[in-house]
Amino acid sequence: MGAIVASGGLIAWLKQMSSGVYTGPVSDHFDGTRFTGPYAVEGNGSLAFWRWQFTKERATWPAHLENKPAPKPPARVDDGIRVTFVGHASHLLQTGGLNILIDPVWSDRASPVAFAGPTRVRAPGIAFDDLPPIDVVLITHGHYDHLDVDTLARLAQRGRPQIVAPLGHDATIRQGDSAANVTVLDWHGSAVLNEKVKVTLVPTQHWTARGLYDRNKALWGGYIIETPAGRVYHVTDTGYHDTLFTETRDRYGPFALAIIPVGAYEPRWFMKRQHVNPEEAVRIFQDCGTPLALAHHFGTFQLTDEAIDAPIKALHLACAEKGIAADKFRVLDPGEALEIKG
Repeated sequence: MGAIVASGGLIAWLKQMSSGVYTGPVSDHFDGTRFTGPYAVEGNGSLAFWRWQFTKERATWPAHLENKPAPKPPARVDDGIRVTFVGHASHLLQTGGLNILIDPVWSDRASPVAFAGPTRVRAPGIAFDDLPPIDVVLITHGHYDHLDVDTLARLAQRGRPQIVAPLGHDATIRQGDSAANVTVLDWHGSAVLNEKVKVTLVPTQHWTARGLYDRNKALWGGYIIETPAGRVYHVTDTGYHDTLFTETRDRYGPFALAIIPVGAYEPRWFMKRQHVNPEEAVRIFQDCGTPLALAHHFGTFQLTDEAIDAPIKALHLACAEKGIAADKFRVLDPGEALEIKG
């Protein structure tokens, strides 16, 4: 029986290897096969990967942590902004009469198979059945802790939301829902969601893949979300870049809020180009000129070597060293929300 299960998982994984592939005209960041350029992270190589695996000193995470009780989100928010931290990189953003999920993952594993891979240690901060009607889903890239086809299929059963994703991810999304309503964007491409809300895909320094042979054959990116209460800059997974975030500020700012990753960064020699550490997250906060930031990408799936509480401890220290008040770079518990009045 175990061999049958493993075989089924292998077939599913092999199927994923051919997904997330973009075909289109050559551009300054697409060579006809792969996305390239200053924000495309190439692989460290198999030797570096195995060096990490055989030399890592991975901190021990708890098997499970309970969330604090949290109220259900409201049905709608019209003029302000309400962001609920679901966990890891998943958020519910309510604004302009729309309910928007960013990188929704309600599955127990961030993995192509159900029997292996990173397991969540904290439940989603909003129970799936407590979600309000979802109008829009924003996908930032194809990694399994961000694009979860099982969750997208569950959302389709509730009402088939509009899904916005970077180029090349429509095929992956339709694996779970062949009739999915998907809009794909290139960097600096926009989608109008309603008369009050517009989203634009913007570059980050990262990469994407879902199998062994599709690295950077689809695009990745963060989002500028224009709302009645100001612009939200959702910075997905990224390495630090000296000019990218100031350029984004100059082109799309000012921002009312930035959502910035702080976790999955050790060992630095392996992760530096693709994931910022908390000190670099504070530099992004300063670069993009926002008055307020939310931390994300921590405390749910153990993807790298640092302890579960290390990102937040380091973030508080980095903010203190730069004279940034704790209430300016916020850390929310799963299920907790931040509100900005319209």
